[in-house]
Amino acid sequence: MPGAGAPRGQGQSPAGMGPLGRPWVLLLTYTLTALELTCLFMQFSIIPYLSRILGLDSVTFGYLQTTFGVLQLLGGPVFGSPALPGVALLFASRLPAALMHTMPTAQMVITDLSTPEERPAALSRLGLCFGLGTILGSLLGGTLSAACGIHCPAIIAFVANLLGAALSFTCIPASTKAASARGQAAPPGGPKASLFDLKAIIHLLLRPGVLPVFLIKVISGFPSGLFMVMFSIICMDFFGLEPAQSGYLLSFFGLLLMITQGLVIGQLNKHFSEGALLRASVLVFCVVGLAMARMSSILHFCLLMPGLIFSLCALNVVTDSILTKAVSPSDTGTMLGLCASVQPLTRTLGPTLGGLLYRSFGVPVFGHVQFAINFLVLLALWRQPLPQKKSRVQ
Repeated sequence: MPGAGAPRGQGQSPAGMGPLGRPWVLLLTYTLTALELTCLFMQFSIIPYLSRILGLDSVTFGYLQTTFGVLQLLGGPVFGSPALPGVALLFASRLPAALMHTMPTAQMVITDLSTPEERPAALSRLGLCFGLGTILGSLLGGTLSAACGIHCPAIIAFVANLLGAALSFTCIPASTKAASARGQAAPPGGPKASLFDLKAIIHLLLRPGVLPVFLIKVISGFPSGLFMVMFSIICMDFFGLEPAQSGYLLSFFGLLLMITQGLVIGQLNKHFSEGALLRASVLVFCVVGLAMARMSSILHFCLLMPGLIFSLCALNVVTDSILTKAVSPSDTGTMLGLCASVQPLTRTLGPTLGGLLYRSFGVPVFGHVQFAINFLVLLALWRQPLPQKKSRVQ
């Protein structure tokens, strides 16, 4: 949300941590992230059903999701409703998405306040926040819409985000770069990248080991992102679920996500290199794609969900960790901004493309696309040298 995604603070302490110390800033960052994601998923749980009430088909719903993605994609570089009738108001409600960047902001704060050795575990703990937000938001969204009307979750989310904005502006420092700059300086002669400086971005991406990993992050995660942006429509049309039932399913998704990213990925990082985990995530994507192509019921989806979540978590945590360690501390915000633009890019291209594919070929097409793309990525990965040193996670 706008407030929670743009931390400010006054009265900085000598260490640059504002009125709170480093542990409390980290804890508050995790808490605000969980709060914002809870509100976000409360809204996500009702948007598909509200769009159906207003007469939108799957392709037009894709346009709505594309609008959300475009606004986040345009607003991403900046981060570090009027009285309209019916469908127009629904589209206008997506306008604040240009300022909704809580997750990349939290990633930047956590990256600044953690050492390179701590970073994979610190970033993976955001999975606990994401899972908690998915569980609570989906449950509350489905339950409140059934008990109090379809607009109730949006009103509750608005009030909760006002609270999050107040805490963000008063308790989190405007900059945490001083903490990371103490431990590592930018390489001499290298330009500081800015998201508005194309030349600096190209220089950043061309640093050793950066561009291949960034392309893997974009290409490998796109098919699953394509499926997830259409998931709410699939729940209604393919699985035949009501809002409350969709909320329960998303809560199960959030529980698995919280366990996998918050606990499993951190443990695996202790025993395997980042390169091995990255290859494993792509391989599991392939297997899940084949299973998804044969999926015919909600039970089948629940059985393949753990593999899908493992791949999503491993891909995001490992690539974010590799990319932020490959650049100087002064450029971690820019790199995280580029990484954060991947999901809005998927939400920009995915909904319209997904809507057309779903209407033309049905659900199995998402499995076929996921297998084909990740199989090609897996072949490329075996030829691409990746970090082999094990991460010592504390």
